[in-house]
Amino acid sequence: MKLLLAVLLGLAGAAPLEDSKECTPHSRPWQVSLDTPSCSGALIDKWWIVTSFECAPRPYSTVASLGEHDINGEEGTEQHILVADVIRHSPYRSPLHSLTLVRLAQPARFTRHVQPIPLPSRCPKPGETCSVSGWGSTVPYQYGYTGRLLCITVPIVDDQTCVKTFPPDIYWGTMVCAGQENTDNCLTDRGSVMVCDGQLQGVQWFGYGCQNPAHPTVYSKLCEYNDWIQSMMDSYSPTLPTMRTANAPRS
Repeated sequence: MKLLLAVLLGLAGAAPLEDSKECTPHSRPWQVSLDTPSCSGALIDKWWIVTSFECAPRPYSTVASLGEHDINGEEGTEQHILVADVIRHSPYRSPLHSLTLVRLAQPARFTRHVQPIPLPSRCPKPGETCSVSGWGSTVPYQYGYTGRLLCITVPIVDDQTCVKTFPPDIYWGTMVCAGQENTDNCLTDRGSVMVCDGQLQGVQWFGYGCQNPAHPTVYSKLCEYNDWIQSMMDSYSPTLPTMRTANAPRS
């Protein structure tokens, strides 16, 4: 898939972009690439990934790549695992949600390069500084990619500012806005991950900061979804053989 993507970009004349906001390699061991540089997610458990509604992969057709930094080649740190269950939060339109849970076909092996990120124990606070990471571009109106994981630093924007910035049919309470004029607020990865104080607080919903640098970008407010995430993880828990059944003699 990655080789095909590189060939297609070459044919289109879309050379990888230079970008000064490259993350320290492997400093985000929870970041997952979902078979394309424009969609990623966050590992929250050895079986589970959180991503956006738009980035929902196809079961048993998509490979999740863990332990990545430069997706242009193999670094020896990767784990490539097939996606099994894909659970989109519904209803999508009323009220609006944008969240997908992805179960891996086999558990991730935790290493120095592959680690889960904790779910939030609280909601983000206005003015709090958070980190957003993903593969894509941090330059508005440029949709190429560097191939390397990028990081930007964003402030959380208060709800009142979000409501005033966007039409009332766009902003709901299950969103959190981050980034504003004169700050970083653009990363074109449609599943970019926002972490505040070591906790997963958002995945990208609307990349408005890439369309208008004066606008914040909107993320799913993960603190509002803890109960739903835990419920889905319990309901779709993989059935593994017990030691007794695994060693039982065949009749």
